[in-house]
Amino acid sequence: MAYDDGGYSGGNLDRPALCQLLADVQAGKIDTVVVYKIDRLTRSLADFAKIVETFDARGVSFVSVTQAFNTTTSMGRLTLNVLLSFAQFEREVTGERIRDKIEASKKKGMWMGGNLPLGYDAPTDPVTRALAVNQAEAERVRLIFDRYLALCSVHDLQRWLNEQGIRSKAWTSSRGRSVGGCPFGRGALFHLLKNRTYIGEIPHRKASYPGSHPGIVDSATFDEVQARLAKQTRRAREPKRVAAAPLKGLIFDATGEPMSPVHTHRRRGKVYRYYASTSLLRGRRADASDGVVRRVPGPALETLVRDALARLADKPNIELPGPLITVDVGSGVLEMRVPRAALTRNASSADRELAVLTTRLAPGEEVHVDPADEAIVKMVLPCQLRRAGGVVSITNGSGTRRRADPDDTLIAALKAAHALLAEGSDGPVGLVESARLRTAPDDPYKRTLIRLAFLAPDIQSSVLEGRQPIGLNRQRLVLGAIPPAWADQRRLFAFP
Repeated sequence: MAYDDGGYSGGNLDRPALCQLLADVQAGKIDTVVVYKIDRLTRSLADFAKIVETFDARGVSFVSVTQAFNTTTSMGRLTLNVLLSFAQFEREVTGERIRDKIEASKKKGMWMGGNLPLGYDAPTDPVTRALAVNQAEAERVRLIFDRYLALCSVHDLQRWLNEQGIRSKAWTSSRGRSVGGCPFGRGALFHLLKNRTYIGEIPHRKASYPGSHPGIVDSATFDEVQARLAKQTRRAREPKRVAAAPLKGLIFDATGEPMSPVHTHRRRGKVYRYYASTSLLRGRRADASDGVVRRVPGPALETLVRDALARLADKPNIELPGPLITVDVGSGVLEMRVPRAALTRNASSADRELAVLTTRLAPGEEVHVDPADEAIVKMVLPCQLRRAGGVVSITNGSGTRRRADPDDTLIAALKAAHALLAEGSDGPVGLVESARLRTAPDDPYKRTLIRLAFLAPDIQSSVLEGRQPIGLNRQRLVLGAIPPAWADQRRLFAFP
């Protein structure tokens, strides 16, 4: 059977035919391996030692048809090692020559291949090998630089480019395959904003040389962009003493997105830790109207989870039970899937001890065996979520406030909604009047606000007395959906 790895370097073992050969050797399908020259198999002494070890373990002999050596003798093995040393030396010298040639050409300002940057086309002069300016794309590049200076954020720049339908460079490969023309990612934008090709230079490793092509971004703009990028990078790379995130890889938001640990500096260098959803980390703005919590404070959430597990398992210093635990943070509720053994002292009496767990539950908490996996216990705990100053706080509880804390803004909105219902009516207000106001084309705000008057009576009473769930605020009620059924309202807004 023939094994051919044409077009692959002999400097490593990551070659399809060679991998198949070694697999066949391990399977006992081969007795003898025949090569034209020893360097056709590999050009690395270390790799060859691994191959020979595999051959010897399976009793496979090795033969080169143009080189006479006998690996059963010490002289034959020495000859083989000498041949391989020269093969490796030849490969390394050839690589050095190619790298030196590329560097020398770039020092002359030549474009030496690779993915073409946005704003330029392939060189047309084979002597100077200077990039050709693509005027339409050059305008796009200058617009990207200007918008970054205006927005001062790569996240916002990425969002704006996607909204405007501005895409990356598109071209057709030598094999006729369409490449590029896709939305910009953050990494691509960072690379574009730092690319010195746009000021008429040819980058090479950490150096940059004057290029034979014209620049399409003026030096002042480019330097200002680099200064802002450097300032952001310097702030991000400042040494921080950040505590470990024990819920890393274990926590998800209500939509199933993973939440990753992040941190930020505030007053006096204090570090604040959070868990944030993947979409939020990729630049998507949090939408308060969907009711999904996409960022929660790390220490508070970790304490809530650990205290709940310690209380239910009756273990003061319980450890988080490994990678099987998952935490879903919803609006007013926290769900956990925990290995059953982590909450019981004796696996043989797990059924009896599981029943004991219900005696340790706080009001509003639930615990039951997962129907899909009897080894997993599902816990549902109400939690209090509150947005204040862009920060979400989270505490445990039954979903209602422990002390009177009226929300004046929410109360004012509720009163305004009732005032709209009573407006223009001489008697008891009915649904006909509310329907007229909801369909008024010139008052969209009134049509939205009036829905608060149709909240369940107990919900409205809780708002007036300051006993509503902490996650319930004016922004959520005005911007979000309000189910018509009172039972659905209580369930959505985490009322007990």
